[in-house]
Amino acid sequence: MHVSFDPWSPAFVADPYPAYAALRATGRAHYFEPTRQWLIPHHAEVSGLLRDRRLGRTYLHRFTHDEFGLAAPPAAHEPFHTLNGNGILDLEAPDHTRIRRLVAKAFTPRRVEELAPTVERLAAGLVDAFVAEGGGDLLTAVAEPLPVAVIAEMLGVPETDRALLRPWSAAICGMFELNPPEETARAAVRASVEFSAYLRGLIAARRANPGPDLITALIAAHDEDDRLTEQEIVSTCVLLLNAGHEATVNATANGWRVLFRHPEQLALLRADHGLLPTAVEELLRYDTPVPMFARWVLDDVEVAGTVIPRGAQVALLFGSANRDPERFSDPETLDLSRQDNPHISFGAGIHYCLGAPLARLEMAASFGALLRRAPGMRPIAEPEWKPGFVIRGLRELLVEV
Repeated sequence: MHVSFDPWSPAFVADPYPAYAALRATGRAHYFEPTRQWLIPHHAEVSGLLRDRRLGRTYLHRFTHDEFGLAAPPAAHEPFHTLNGNGILDLEAPDHTRIRRLVAKAFTPRRVEELAPTVERLAAGLVDAFVAEGGGDLLTAVAEPLPVAVIAEMLGVPETDRALLRPWSAAICGMFELNPPEETARAAVRASVEFSAYLRGLIAARRANPGPDLITALIAAHDEDDRLTEQEIVSTCVLLLNAGHEATVNATANGWRVLFRHPEQLALLRADHGLLPTAVEELLRYDTPVPMFARWVLDDVEVAGTVIPRGAQVALLFGSANRDPERFSDPETLDLSRQDNPHISFGAGIHYCLGAPLARLEMAASFGALLRRAPGMRPIAEPEWKPGFVIRGLRELLVEV
């Protein structure tokens, strides 16, 4: 049953959907020994467990490593775990509640709406330059620099420093893959140390000279009970920079790959740009850039008659849930006008993606600019996938205009 589920196989990463279908057909929870995780493939259970407070992104708010039956991470990895463990993605209440409430102020619908002209301007400039070159690598020329520029502007990262961000982010995100090797861990630790030092310098500069940016706002949190530590500010900034562009970059490139492979749907979108809002949602459903998210089991849970004990870890298969025929009509068909589309590519529950409105805005802006300025864009090479499965994306996407 698990032979086809092989997240380290290039063939699986390129097309995991037959394996997902096999998992859905044979049960609701499958123990996968190579990662010691319970694979959860159906939409109903994935959606429910994301909201279930008997599961958490961490267990350290309730248990020590020993109490939970797990070994502590190697001491050499401490810089990564300190950085990652103080961001809201890996925190639970009450710290998660306190920090998210502050950060959420930057991602209100009104604030995102105010960002729209900036996002559209940046997207138009990138696409204009891309068209002037006659095409190239869509990933590095458009998909990557747009969300990096947006989140960097929000945080107040100088334009001259932005080239540093993507390599740091990629190295840190390597640790989210399944069973990462020691070489990946060392790279993540180096990036964590360098990224943290850079941000501490930026925080010091903002303390001396406040600006109209999110770092200044986090420093100036006025409620003494809510005041963030410097480590929490650093970890929050890294999370926003990582989550604020890593998935959006891949969602954009993956989405164009899907469109090129469905020319009839691309033709519909080219003929009617009004389809963009539902098209973005459908592309996120059809080939999500984050196909798996893990949770620790803090108290025993039962999934369709299978008891998953405290101390276990579940792998919530977003990519499978988004193609579950129990929830989606004709899920293997790309339908850019799909209306009933409760995909879970942004998660659910208290860890629902804060930046979801911004990601939608960025995707709509870049897709819209390319549809207007490069209506005949087409691929010139079959793209290759990067080896990662938890964050799934292309190495490059070569096109001509």
